[in-house]
Amino acid sequence: MFAVFLAFHKVQLLGTASFEFVGFDNFARMAHDTRAKIALWNTVKYVVIVVPCQTVLALVLAATLNAGLKGEKFFRIVYFLPTLTSSAVLTLIFMWMYNQNGFINHVLEAVGLPTYNWLGDPDVALNAIMIMNIWSTAPYFMVIYLAALQDIPDSLYEAAELDGANAWQKFWHITVPYLRPVTSFVVIMGLIGTFQLFDQSYIFSAGSGGPNNSTLTVVLLIYQYAFKTLGTMGYAAALAFALAIVILVATMLQRKLSKEESLY
Repeated sequence: MFAVFLAFHKVQLLGTASFEFVGFDNFARMAHDTRAKIALWNTVKYVVIVVPCQTVLALVLAATLNAGLKGEKFFRIVYFLPTLTSSAVLTLIFMWMYNQNGFINHVLEAVGLPTYNWLGDPDVALNAIMIMNIWSTAPYFMVIYLAALQDIPDSLYEAAELDGANAWQKFWHITVPYLRPVTSFVVIMGLIGTFQLFDQSYIFSAGSGGPNNSTLTVVLLIYQYAFKTLGTMGYAAALAFALAIVILVATMLQRKLSKEESLY
């Protein structure tokens, strides 16, 4: 609630703290803030790409583990390792791998593909964070999917086999519909998490959102206005409040769409 209070005030915390009521001025400022528009675009692009990719990858990983492959326990541990690593450590590891002379460019060069300046090219930097986060977050959702997959009655698959269904038909007509509530949960959690991207972007760019604002996200911008610029704490609170509304609306839309799908 204090953040909502700050959103309607011009805040000065140095020296004698002061709170000057400015109404909706902080919200109106967003329409003219170029960096806010860039941050919103980067965040939306990140959400639109990462959420579907991590959801699909999580389902694929869970399905492979549920198929009864040899060494299932070993692969379960290997798949889940990225989730056990702290976000900051994982980001530093990937920064080393993304270095121009790092592991990833060496692999690309070895197979005859072009190399990239992953950390310094504005056209590539955000994509590098996307790849890292898809790889690191999918295992968490994989565990959720795996638990749901193991709850599907075998009798459904046996009945489908008697009707002549192949593996793809069983997956598409039994597994996917049965997992719909779980998928809705995974997508909602993914939306909430991706809209709040901060630490990876902060570490990648040393807090600047660079190169050329390409990794600037809404939460990173809020941090900059709140703690690195004097007199803009109220504007940062307004941005945070607006982001909360965006996340709430996106979550409600996803829930509504998932309910409509369940009717068919």
